Amino acid sequence: MNQPAPATFRFLLLTFFLTVLLGLGGCADRELFVDAPLDRPDPLEGAEVALPETAEPEFEDLEMQMCLDEELVTLGQTDIWQKSTAPVTLHPSDSVVYDFPIVHNNQVEMYLNLFQTRQRKHFALWLARSTAYRQIMEEELATAGLPRDLVYLSMIESGFSQSATSRAKAVGLWQFMAGTGKQYHLRIDAHVDERRDVLKSTRAAVQYLADLYQEFGDWHLAVAAYNGGPGRIRKGLSKYKVNNFWDLAGKKYLPLETSRYVPKLIAALLIAKEPERFGFTAIDYHPPLNYESITVPGGLSLEAIALVSGSTVKEIKRLNQHLRQPRTPSDTGACEVNVPAASAALASDNLARLHSTVNTGYISHTIRTGETLAGISKHYGINRTTLLKVNDLRSGKLVAGRNLRIPRNTISYSLLPANSAGRIMAANRDSLILHQVAKGDTLSAISSRYSVPIDLVVSWNGLRNRHTLQIGQQLALYINTGSAPATLTSAPSPAGDNSSHTALRAGEYKRRLVGNDERSHLYSVRRGDSLWTISRRFSASPQDIKSWNNLKSDRILPGNTLIIHEG
Repeated sequence: MNQPAPATFRFLLLTFFLTVLLGLGGCADRELFVDAPLDRPDPLEGAEVALPETAEPEFEDLEMQMCLDEELVTLGQTDIWQKSTAPVTLHPSDSVVYDFPIVHNNQVEMYLNLFQTRQRKHFALWLARSTAYRQIMEEELATAGLPRDLVYLSMIESGFSQSATSRAKAVGLWQFMAGTGKQYHLRIDAHVDERRDVLKSTRAAVQYLADLYQEFGDWHLAVAAYNGGPGRIRKGLSKYKVNNFWDLAGKKYLPLETSRYVPKLIAALLIAKEPERFGFTAIDYHPPLNYESITVPGGLSLEAIALVSGSTVKEIKRLNQHLRQPRTPSDTGACEVNVPAASAALASDNLARLHSTVNTGYISHTIRTGETLAGISKHYGINRTTLLKVNDLRSGKLVAGRNLRIPRNTISYSLLPANSAGRIMAANRDSLILHQVAKGDTLSAISSRYSVPIDLVVSWNGLRNRHTLQIGQQLALYINTGSAPATLTSAPSPAGDNSSHTALRAGEYKRRLVGNDERSHLYSVRRGDSLWTISRRFSASPQDIKSWNNLKSDRILPGNTLIIHEG
């Protein structure tokens, strides 16, 4: 049997690489890498690797898949590797300075050509996005003493997209895998994914790159390790007795996506530093991100944040892409959110005036053939009895084609008048219910009893988290009770004492507590308040205020409601 010619063998080898990469379905600027933490072994060292889940499809994923397809075709027309590390043959203008080591070879030339031709449209988009993040990234890199040119690593990772998500579940501008993100102190859970936070993810990436450079002492090797994992690079250097990236890449040891990663970065930064020279003109650059962080209660909705900042929900979402829910996390106390810089002071001032109320609204559900009352109740999260009552049904027998009224909570937000001095205004007093926590109470049980979301109870009362309830603690609930009775009485407490577990609307509570004393009112705690400052304002002692409100400690939080007796 004749042996295949060298050119034929090389073609078959390249075809194999292309088939594997296309089968993985990665994205050109989100390198198909398994992010190996510095203190953990990578797959080559025997570590167990979990199979990646399928990511939700996003626009950026489609964009990057198209780029990868074009890249692989072009790689097929170029030598898989050429070891030449000749000095740079390009002649940058005198004003251009590189702080990342530049090498010029066939692979760099291939990417320069690719970015100017087949991927021109995509590269122009990445350039346009770059100015939104570059200042933040360069400042963090410079503070850490790292090359500012590493900004463009984010370009080839995500195309400067906070929402970029690879099929291997790498996320954000710097494409962190969850394990490495957590190792570098990024919070990743059901509420928050800080891989999408511009500043925090950049700080994590800067620290990761600094650690890699400290280990390898060479930026080409550090960048390759960022893509392929430090364990892989460490083992390759030892195995082949080499000390630089280019010699290691020439050994056919590195995966194709890692060996092409360094020349790709070099080509990207060459063009980005002098875009006009490479034909990229009339780029519609994005304005730099301009935001400030403010402290807000946990469980506060983005709608409320938009209201206090005079912004829109869309803009607040854009500035807080790390939030995975339409509200701040309720499992912690106060937390930071980003608002437009121009409205940060306004938002902080307006927080003390923010008022939220739960109302009951209705949607319509058309009964389909085969549906049951139990199934519909489960789908909408309401009980069967409630569904029967609101629809005046005597039995659970349903008729296809008819409509059912489905009750649901709606939350409305408003700002109290600026001269309200933190008091609950008369227009809102009738919606206030005061609940005193009894033994056995939980937030879940309280929210279920009043049909109020847990997150809203947390927000209304400035609770540190979902688990910080104390017996005797008073919770304020702003519920539009409509024509409900003036007094709402709970079931007996476990101890049989019903008096301490009674919820009263504000008017009834005040009448019972202070009679007709018009000098008494309710005060809503604002940021910066303490029992001492409030006592000075109303000529009372801190101990009096604690006694009037059954407080067990001096701790109060913004949003807490206090009963004040003046005079």
